[in-house]
Amino acid sequence: MTETFSDDPAKAWDALTKNLAAAGARMAAATETLSAEERADGFRALARALANQLGRLEADDAAPELAPFNLWRQKFYMDNPDCLYWVAEIAKGGAYRIRGTALNAVFTSVNVYAGSSLETQTVARITSDDLVLDPEGRFTLTLGGDPASAEGQWLAIPEGANMIWVRQFYDDPAAMDGACAIERLDTVAPPPVIQPARFSRRLAGMGTTLDTASRVMVRAGSDKDTEPRNGVREWSEMQGGAVYTEPGIHYQRGAWQLAPGEALVLDGSMVEARHLSVLLYSRFLNSLDYRNRTVSLTRPRMTVGAEGRFRIVIAGEDPGVPNWLDTEGRPFGLFVIRWLQPAATPKLPTARLVRLAELGGA
Repeated sequence: MTETFSDDPAKAWDALTKNLAAAGARMAAATETLSAEERADGFRALARALANQLGRLEADDAAPELAPFNLWRQKFYMDNPDCLYWVAEIAKGGAYRIRGTALNAVFTSVNVYAGSSLETQTVARITSDDLVLDPEGRFTLTLGGDPASAEGQWLAIPEGANMIWVRQFYDDPAAMDGACAIERLDTVAPPPVIQPARFSRRLAGMGTTLDTASRVMVRAGSDKDTEPRNGVREWSEMQGGAVYTEPGIHYQRGAWQLAPGEALVLDGSMVEARHLSVLLYSRFLNSLDYRNRTVSLTRPRMTVGAEGRFRIVIAGEDPGVPNWLDTEGRPFGLFVIRWLQPAATPKLPTARLVRLAELGGA
């Protein structure tokens, strides 16, 4: 059930709760035949999405924040633990300064967007290729206003821009040193106590987003999904910088369907790239437990053989071989391979289902 936006807070609240109820009923139907663990995991994914959107419900035009996005309690739409993200909304005509740290990041980008919901486009951008870092890895970026008086580097804010994303990619999770903050430079009056119509539209819009998200979640792991079981494909829908994704990433995607004692083996050829990661997700599009398990690998953390060949082993038990990714014992899930700025188009890895005993700890 998708309710249209409303300027009346009571109607907006009603639309939100109706969409939440519809999302819950949709998840209940989709998980009816799954295990108790996966059924609970589906509702956890919904709760995380709700927490994510609640954290972005309000915005302060006079004192914006670059809020951390997609942390482990608020996973939403294929989060990536090998990256740090910050998101801020900006107002028309504003001028801003971003101060950040990116000493250990292999790539940093600042993207300015214009649009709303999933109808948006990048209108300005600066990356590690041009960002100037001091010896401690800090950068200063001024957005909008007079370039002659800008501190640090300057980036124009095109007409219609309303959102900023800062992304940092890391090869080593233990070295994620990123920090980012934004301040508004032009003087503006304190905001009203509340803007009823704006708040109401945002509240109702949150319900619409969660309604859409629940549909995507339940489809991702259903029999209606076209993802190849125990196979891998080019993720063509995401190539070239889809909505709110980093341009220059080549995506490959697949799914595992494993019985106890089985493993999915991916064999591929390495291509030089700015960053490479392989990451496991639940059927509900949340990354697996990266805080306590090895569910992702980046290029420096992978064992690569002769002539740049690599083998990734996806299994619920440790097979005693390099490059094992832990499925947590889940019978089904998704995986994504991200190649950031590859020197050549990566070849599609092969995928084969094997018995764990066949791997033999070799």
